[in-house]
Amino acid sequence: MRRAQMAARLGESRLEALLESAELLHASLRVDDLLRHLMRTVMGRLLVGRAVIAIRKNGEMRVALVRGIPSLAVDQPFVEEEARQAGIERILPIGDTAAPAGLLGIGKPMRGDLDDEEHDFFRALLGLAASGIQNAQSHDEAVRLNQSLDQKIQELRALLEMVRGLAANLEPDGIAQLLALTLAGRWALRKYAVAAWRDGHPVTLRQRGLDLAQLLAAKELLRDLPDAHRLNGELHGLPHGSVLFPMRSGTNVSGVVVCGPRGAEAGFSESDLDFGAGLVAQAAVAFNNAWYFRETLVKQQMEKELAMAAAIQQMLFPASLPELHQTGVAARNRQAKQVGGDYYDVIPLQARGSAEPHLLCVCDISGKGMFASILMGNIQATLRALLHGDSKLGALAGRTNDLLWARNWARWPAALTTCSGPPRPPIATPPPSSPSTTPSRDCANGSTAAIATA
Repeated sequence: MRRAQMAARLGESRLEALLESAELLHASLRVDDLLRHLMRTVMGRLLVGRAVIAIRKNGEMRVALVRGIPSLAVDQPFVEEEARQAGIERILPIGDTAAPAGLLGIGKPMRGDLDDEEHDFFRALLGLAASGIQNAQSHDEAVRLNQSLDQKIQELRALLEMVRGLAANLEPDGIAQLLALTLAGRWALRKYAVAAWRDGHPVTLRQRGLDLAQLLAAKELLRDLPDAHRLNGELHGLPHGSVLFPMRSGTNVSGVVVCGPRGAEAGFSESDLDFGAGLVAQAAVAFNNAWYFRETLVKQQMEKELAMAAAIQQMLFPASLPELHQTGVAARNRQAKQVGGDYYDVIPLQARGSAEPHLLCVCDISGKGMFASILMGNIQATLRALLHGDSKLGALAGRTNDLLWARNWARWPAALTTCSGPPRPPIATPPPSSPSTTPSRDCANGSTAAIATA
């Protein structure tokens, strides 16, 4: 009777201890707190001096908590043979025997061997601990995923802000500065470099603490590198631990970003490399937009100059040709492009009239564009200023040539052919100081045609 009462009381105490342990094991979502409570319960109840708890991490059992065994360290792989050599006599599974959440190893109990009821108690306790460990691990994984998601969101926000900044900047130097400062500020870099290039444009280079001269001299090496490449000293002049991001435009490499090693041996994670590669890809688009913008401005300026030159040229052509006595005059200017270098005019020597002598001018200016139109207008103004009633054709051509040469038009060649009606003027030769000659030829109507080259 008395033994039965003692067994009942012992069973009640075990049940109360089990319920209390269940509350404590599920009261915390931290694995360390849960394991410490389990270790205290086991060591205090069995009076053991050595114990170890290993839990499963990434498919492998690793030591999570150890007491009284100096040879075992936390986070090292759990090896049963090493544990038994260190004084562990019994190893119990935590949870399902086939796939346990962990293992509990204990030394020899001072109370002696365990009876069946004590075995049942510890199996129940370890079963409760298994569910608590799994809950805590699930909570830790959820926290880790939330932190990772939060970091991704922050990176996306930073990337969007960076894209807005890059899109608002149409200067390659400004884009390089914004990109370099963003990466240097995010990763606390002391050494960095940004280089971008395109045919027909100067190289955009911004660097601090690094020298990209040798890398720029061997640009073909960048073509086969991945979007983010960790350097191990294979490129001369770039320190170990740096990261290189090739900047691609289609299938070609149009630039490179080099981030020096981070301080305190922090290193670059895979998330950092993904962020950097995405940012550099957006910067490549911004550089292309800036270069296209420059090319568009140059093209628009050229088209504007051509339009102005065409307008000037049309104003210089005579609105109509005069009717000359015994001479029919017709002229037409058909240009291959928007602006040509051809000019013709019919200028009266004295008073206007069909019987009065006129100066017929045909001019071919080498080149096109605004400069050719300005030279064309200068030739017309010079001829009209020098022309008067008793002008000699040779003297007129030579004087025109001298004035054009003196005004530094010699670097832009022009051939001027003039002829006048009767009476036939004498052929004049320019002074020896003139840099060119004035050849002449006879016209069909008996007059002389002088060809001046400026």
